[in-house]
Amino acid sequence: MLEVKRKPASAPGRGLGAVPAGGVTIAEAARRTGVSVHTLRYYERAGLVVSPVDRTSGGRRRYRELDLKWIVICTKLRATGMPIRGIRRYAELVAAGPGNEAERLALLEAHRADVLAKLVEIQENLKLIDHKIDTYRGSLAAGDADRLWAPVGTATSEASPTPPK
Repeated sequence: MLEVKRKPASAPGRGLGAVPAGGVTIAEAARRTGVSVHTLRYYERAGLVVSPVDRTSGGRRRYRELDLKWIVICTKLRATGMPIRGIRRYAELVAAGPGNEAERLALLEAHRADVLAKLVEIQENLKLIDHKIDTYRGSLAAGDADRLWAPVGTATSEASPTPPK
């Protein structure tokens, strides 16, 4: 059976830690959120942030706690397959403020339905993988693994009347 390892409590997005009043550098924001500096810059250029990232007098980015939390939301949505345009739309709605909550909810519910459908597909694929693992384990234990189907590139071996295991 497949073993799923849980991320430790310090995984990106969990316990971002106290953010100083002046914010954190882009490198520190990347470390805390678990994304690259390049990704942070991309999110900003792509319109995925809900408010402009603060800058120092020298033009360097300074990320506040709100920025870090939002980046985590974006990465979770992206990791679950939401297209960039969907995240951008969600960010636009959030940035627009109150009055569009029903549209935000609809967007998130549609994404949730997509994620659930993908989970069902993944679970079905996992069943096949588990079956194949059981077949190999059983054949290896019985000493007849050499009888498992293995095409060798000839028409006769590939067209064998015995179905592959």
